[in-house]
Amino acid sequence: MSKSGRPPQFDRDAALDAALMAFWREGYQANSVKALSERLGITRSSFYNAFESREAMFMEALERYLERSPDRALAAVPPEGSICALITATFRSICLNLAQDADAKGCMAVNSVGALCKVDTDLGPKVAAHMVARLERIETLLRAAVARGELPRDTDIAATALALKTFLVGLNVMAKVVPDRATLWPAARAMLDSFGIVREPATHDA
Repeated sequence: MSKSGRPPQFDRDAALDAALMAFWREGYQANSVKALSERLGITRSSFYNAFESREAMFMEALERYLERSPDRALAAVPPEGSICALITATFRSICLNLAQDADAKGCMAVNSVGALCKVDTDLGPKVAAHMVARLERIETLLRAAVARGELPRDTDIAATALALKTFLVGLNVMAKVVPDRATLWPAARAMLDSFGIVREPATHDA
């Protein structure tokens, strides 16, 4: 046994992945320290030794989820190439992931906004900050697209970025209820096209 009381085979990284899936599928409130400890096969004291608190574990799991999310491609302005093509490809990838998710879990971050923002005074603002940061990086990309001549100079960057982010949030919600999730991409493409953003090879199917 380790000094924390965890069994020798305890794998913190694997445990965090298991917790991520639990939070993603069931939400934060449904997963108490007791429930998580039992799921991971450890004692409550071992849980606190490994993760400090349920709140800290949730934020670490959320950050891991976001690091793996398809929209990580929007994190920085590419030094070359089409920014609009990058946005188009990212939206397409998000739609593909949603279509292939047999459990229709949607997005963990979006799920957490509804469950925690304006509800949990500790986690709510932290979840909101992640969402605002992702809105701001879309603004940065659009600003660069305007500077490179991909979008008109009179583009309302703030409004367009908010529209794109709002659509992504709605897309993740609708993925939970639309029977044929393959229809998400045509809807996303139509929305991007309305802003003059769509850039994709002509060979792509709907």
